[in-house]
Amino acid sequence: MQAGWSTNARELPVEVEIVIGRLFCFPGGRFSGVARALGAVGAVALGLIPATMATAEPLYPRPDPDPFYAAPADLAAYLPGDVLGERALPPLAIFPGSSVTLVKFRSTNSHGAPIAATTTVLTPFGRRPGGPLLSYQHFINALGTDCALSHKLYGDDLNLTVTTPILNVALAQGWSVALPDHLGPQFALGAARLGGRIVLDGIRAVKRLPALAVPSSPTVMAGYSGGGLATAWAAALQPTYAPELELAGAAIGGAPMNLLTMAEALGLNPHPSFGLAMAAAIGLEREYPDRLPISAHLNPRGLEVGKAMANSCSNEILTSGLDGSARDYIADTSIFDSREARSVVEENSLELYAGVPETPILEWHSPEDQQIPVDAIENTLRRWCTAGVRVQTLRVPAVEPGPAVELGPAVEHLSPAVLGAPAVMLWLDARVRGEPAPTNC
Repeated sequence: MQAGWSTNARELPVEVEIVIGRLFCFPGGRFSGVARALGAVGAVALGLIPATMATAEPLYPRPDPDPFYAAPADLAAYLPGDVLGERALPPLAIFPGSSVTLVKFRSTNSHGAPIAATTTVLTPFGRRPGGPLLSYQHFINALGTDCALSHKLYGDDLNLTVTTPILNVALAQGWSVALPDHLGPQFALGAARLGGRIVLDGIRAVKRLPALAVPSSPTVMAGYSGGGLATAWAAALQPTYAPELELAGAAIGGAPMNLLTMAEALGLNPHPSFGLAMAAAIGLEREYPDRLPISAHLNPRGLEVGKAMANSCSNEILTSGLDGSARDYIADTSIFDSREARSVVEENSLELYAGVPETPILEWHSPEDQQIPVDAIENTLRRWCTAGVRVQTLRVPAVEPGPAVELGPAVEHLSPAVLGAPAVMLWLDARVRGEPAPTNC
């Protein structure tokens, strides 16, 4: 595939570009820990998987104390995407001029069982009926129910500084924005296929809720990093899982499209952000307890750390596993031989999934990104192109940190989320206006 930037001559407001540029003026490398963690998620997850079956309970999260999030007793009577409840939330200072609605809906887990999931919908005041709908998948690196985006919007999630500018641009243009909690009710970090289903069912639910007034709105999806992976899975699953949904396009940024490749690259090596990688292993066990009984094969130290992580958000997880390795936390290295475990990781690696999207795709990443397997992205897009998908690829050079800003590896992974935002918004805007999708396959 050829690299290239959009040739669309339309420009974003100067004020928006200034806001985007300023995001990388934070001193002290505040993004670096999260970005390093992203590269180890799939790697150490496989390293913690046992080869033998055991009986220990997975490290599930505490249920959300808010009863709104609970699944109704008659959940199985609902169809995927059916609305289970709605709640008006207080206004958000980070999204001025928009109302906020929390929507609970029925979705489906990786095994076909019904689950309850949530999405937060931002509706700009004065929005015109039938205006576009953007489902934006924020990257969520957490295991605890307190870490749901629908909670973190009212908290102190630094990662939102990467997401907020592009969403405010969409809102300023009169778009509605849906922000799904795509890890699901058990916070199954690493279970990427699940995330794709939740994204699609969230769109279904938003369209079915009359008060949101988007039943026939042109609909697009976008996300970066883990959110990009959920977006990519949603695009690939849509033809079979939600064939009635009409999607105008999907923008996928910096997505780790092959967890198995990441696992094999890291092996047993220590990593500064091992905590988040171990969290992904715990998350996979939650979704596949019979095939990935990780907890039963942790040594006492590993079990202690795992229990500490089970209800934690990103910062606590990173601290708990700082500079650790799989060898530090497992009881027996023979656990690396599990064929069943390997198959689960393969099932959540998009590069290995045979299905292809029907909607146009914009994919953007930095070719210097060492936190994700760039080859997996190229291989996936090449296969999609061969299948006839209209794919546009943007290779976004990473920002070079200045002498007063020590961002480390974060600059390679997270900076394209911000630097690529203007081109992404132009591409999404063209899709909702019905322009033919460009391709550089």
